[in-house]
Amino acid sequence: MKIGVVVKFLGFLIFVITVWMAVPTIYAIADEGDDISGFVKSLAISAAVSSLFVLSSRKARMDGMGTREALASVALSWVAASAVGGLPYWFHGSAPTYTDSFFEAMSGFTTTGSTILEDIDSTPRGLLLWRGLTHWLGGMGIIMLTLTVMPLMGVGGFQMYKAEAPGMEHEKLTPRVRNTAVILWLIYMALTIVLTLLLLAGGMDLYDAVTHSMGTISTGGFSPLGASIAGFDNAYFEWVITVFMFISGANFSLHYRLIKDRSLSRFLSDPEFKFYLASVSALCLAVSGWLYASRLYGSVADSLRFGTFQVVSLVTSTGFVSADYEQWPSFTKSLLFLCFLMGGCAGSTSGGIKHIRLLVMFRHVGRHIRKTSNPRAILPIQVGGESLRAGVVSSCLAFLGLYLIVFSAGVVLISISEPDLFTSMSAVAATLGNVGPGFGSVGPTMSFTSQTQFAKWVYSFLMLCGRLELYTVLVLFSRAFWRGGVAL
Repeated sequence: MKIGVVVKFLGFLIFVITVWMAVPTIYAIADEGDDISGFVKSLAISAAVSSLFVLSSRKARMDGMGTREALASVALSWVAASAVGGLPYWFHGSAPTYTDSFFEAMSGFTTTGSTILEDIDSTPRGLLLWRGLTHWLGGMGIIMLTLTVMPLMGVGGFQMYKAEAPGMEHEKLTPRVRNTAVILWLIYMALTIVLTLLLLAGGMDLYDAVTHSMGTISTGGFSPLGASIAGFDNAYFEWVITVFMFISGANFSLHYRLIKDRSLSRFLSDPEFKFYLASVSALCLAVSGWLYASRLYGSVADSLRFGTFQVVSLVTSTGFVSADYEQWPSFTKSLLFLCFLMGGCAGSTSGGIKHIRLLVMFRHVGRHIRKTSNPRAILPIQVGGESLRAGVVSSCLAFLGLYLIVFSAGVVLISISEPDLFTSMSAVAATLGNVGPGFGSVGPTMSFTSQTQFAKWVYSFLMLCGRLELYTVLVLFSRAFWRGGVAL
């Protein structure tokens, strides 16, 4: 392990975070908010840390980055970004402890959307803009962002791309990883701009349009309003945001192919997207139908409006709220809990297990059921007309097993301080799946403020595991990973 390479990369990444932190600082100055001092102090500290890291590792060669250095750099980058990104909340006083500030920043960068802020409406707008920027930067990936401005040599760049990008297999849209990162970020920014314009056309002001667009495309869910999207009570906003949450939950390589080929054929032929479309549609109809049958809303249109929005928001791990689903019938809440676990598609900005893994699992189960009645039959597992390699199926099932283990361990740890089991389960599912709000004391109208300091560190770790899909984080705790020692 060439620790100097890792430290140098972290220095560059913190510098990128510092540059972006200057944006809300300028806004805070123009808005004459009381968060100016907090931003100035944060900028000074993050710039000093960045300089210290780069200067202390100036002799390290970035072209010497191997697989271990890449994995360590990715996992530690999110920790470093949260460590400095949480400073403005702490210095301003919105976060009463550093634990709270780290939690809020980790929730932002991992696009989780869980919050410790109790009175969001009275929080300075500069600080809320930074809050929105953290999940917009984390949506496409802070490593991907850094790769666009700092090309790497050797295997390092692609290893970091694979370690950060969600999904089972990773497609390079161009031969160079840096060009792939640039393309994905351009698509990401274009979607943000288009959504902003549509929200402005509906009457939303510029600040709200920008912050909600960043929260939608990143599937992060931070809103500058305490009531989230419900604060507008506007059907147009909800349907537009629903469409873009669904788009953001799809694989971004499909968006690239759509632009390049000017055809929907890749979307229509992609097995994961078809499964994603079918499962989300079924859940929307089930939840909306039950809401209407329960007479919770007076019309079919309203039932579809609220049911569809909440299903898409939770499946894509966005976490926006258009209604207090805590008050909905138990059947709908059980379906929404499933949404916490599912996630969107591989290669999207959403969290969760991902639909491709669920599809492979269902095909694998179906194969074993058929083998029971015909043991001698040769039945390959096929997805999209192609037989999957045994290694791909094994990797998928191993991930599902590990996800269940981490989820169970998280519930046990949180239950130490949280007496309500359903709250513990939903909170762990919401943070590990990068969803945001849960049920009970962490429900859609509540925050994570009442959780203990210990619980918040557990949640922060779960958010990181969920965003980097477990292995990139957990490998750091493997003795084999560090075998051979550390070198400068």
